[in-house]
Amino acid sequence: MIIAIDGPAGSGKSTVAKILANRLGFKYLDTGAMYRALTWKAMQRRVDLRDETALCQLTDQIAIEFRSAGKSLSVFVDGENVTEEIRLPSVTNNVHYISDTPGVRQRMVKLQRTLASEGNTIAEGRDMGTVVFPHAEKKFFLDAEIEERARRRHGEFKPSDKRISYADVIKDIETRDRRDTTRNHSPLVRSSDAICINTTKMAIEEVVNLIIKQIGYAGKNESV
Repeated sequence: MIIAIDGPAGSGKSTVAKILANRLGFKYLDTGAMYRALTWKAMQRRVDLRDETALCQLTDQIAIEFRSAGKSLSVFVDGENVTEEIRLPSVTNNVHYISDTPGVRQRMVKLQRTLASEGNTIAEGRDMGTVVFPHAEKKFFLDAEIEERARRRHGEFKPSDKRISYADVIKDIETRDRRDTTRNHSPLVRSSDAICINTTKMAIEEVVNLIIKQIGYAGKNESV
């Protein structure tokens, strides 16, 4: 069974997807982390982020893995734990080069489908319900007002990052929204058969419970 969850930055989809996966006993597929992992590797190797051929070759060469331990999920590239590194601002600022590259996206979609074929999966990203898993059993699109999304993101910052203002976070989210919704390949868009949930005034647990009710699957020990 595949549950697809899409939405813009700060909508709560990552947190919701992680909790859902743990609650239901599903695999959590963080596709955004996959693009970040490739971006990090490309930067480490000093690959030209505008060179599609070089990026596609790198995608074919490296191994991206997810390893879970309890409620935590770690991302590995070629056996190296890069969970913290892929969240650095330098990676965030460059990941759009990777996600905008058609050849890379084609390879990533193939890998994402392979990973999901191994068991029940909560797949979270920008194009899960429209491109990667168009036949997913259930699709959800999470959204929230930009002010709330910025507040959430700013609240997640470590003390050392608090120098970045709330206004700066809003500008960053506006830029990401524009890139995500206007890119030529696999733009962020709500699938026509997705259930839209506005999370602006909802607690995470409310969102999780609503999705569980919609998919009709309450726990690890129940059959789908």
